[in-house]
Amino acid sequence: MHDFAKNITINAALSLSFTLTPTALIERRDSIRTAEWFLDFLQIGQAHALSTGSGVIIGLPDTGTFPHRDISDNVAGGPDLISGLGNQTNNDRDGHGTEMAGLIVGHGHGRNEGILGVAPAATLIPIKVTEGGASISKLGEGIKLAATLGAKVINVSAVTGPSESLHEAINAAAQRDAIVIAGAGNNFSTSQMGYPALLPGVLAVGAVDRSGKHASFSITGSSVAICAPGAEIPTTEISNKYSKVVGTSASTAIVSGAAALVRAKFPGLSAQEVIHRLTATATDIGAPGRDEQCGYGVLNIVKALTADVPPLSGAGSPGAGDSSSAVADGTHGGRGGWRFGLLAGVAVVLTGGVLLAFLAVRRRNRKRA
Repeated sequence: MHDFAKNITINAALSLSFTLTPTALIERRDSIRTAEWFLDFLQIGQAHALSTGSGVIIGLPDTGTFPHRDISDNVAGGPDLISGLGNQTNNDRDGHGTEMAGLIVGHGHGRNEGILGVAPAATLIPIKVTEGGASISKLGEGIKLAATLGAKVINVSAVTGPSESLHEAINAAAQRDAIVIAGAGNNFSTSQMGYPALLPGVLAVGAVDRSGKHASFSITGSSVAICAPGAEIPTTEISNKYSKVVGTSASTAIVSGAAALVRAKFPGLSAQEVIHRLTATATDIGAPGRDEQCGYGVLNIVKALTADVPPLSGAGSPGAGDSSSAVADGTHGGRGGWRFGLLAGVAVVLTGGVLLAFLAVRRRNRKRA
């Protein structure tokens, strides 16, 4: 059994305290699986009876991955744009990429042991674009490469400034019918919005907490399209350890997993039709209609896999849809703030700069599996 620390330290002056509450158990789970509160929140068991993401390739331009026992079966070798090496599965020195991989394609190491991701039968291609801070061009290159390698879902749990290369990368992904999903951002250090979530055609994701309410750290704005769990999320960590993450990095990874489930269940849908299905079936938690906190609502995976959703008119055009679709407003998001192990607690000002900020904070003292 594994015990999680009771505190997430964000910096020397600020900490978030929480107590784990075990979710209702159908079968006995180890403490890691039990701590994944979002599994019951999103009815992942019911969703997996309908789809597990088999046959779908997910691209992850991030910090690389570590071959954690809970994800290794689903992670293919990917290119390292920092070293120039290819076919890498053990090149994560920061941990962020491994954390996102666990939430997306985690398969655990037993029937009810370890991290279970949202799409446990999908294939993930990690593309290392940073050691903990990278140029805009590397992120764009990673997105393009993911689409070229066959990814139909591309997870970007990061934010940076605007650039032509990033815009070109999003267009290139759209031309290959790949969905780009990006974090709306965290207000730990800034409320400004950034890229690629601001670009047309990108699905921007905010976060909710355990209560299902909009998370206080999640950036708001008319560009946010959907929310998913993003608070106190357990996941895989380098060296076969586990950590908890807080931020829209986590909620973005969860939505990416959901998109893979939908693509596997409905292989004939285009990227924009998948986005439409996810947003049209979201659970509205604010004022009726789209709002600035969670867009169209909170991710409802089971409904996305079962509902009779009318087709999206004009779905073939990236960023162009009818008023019921997130892409009608560009499905863009926000700029994130602080990240331990990445920026050493220093706020990043993204006014045309070149740094890439990941949208999560993690607990420092990790427990080995």
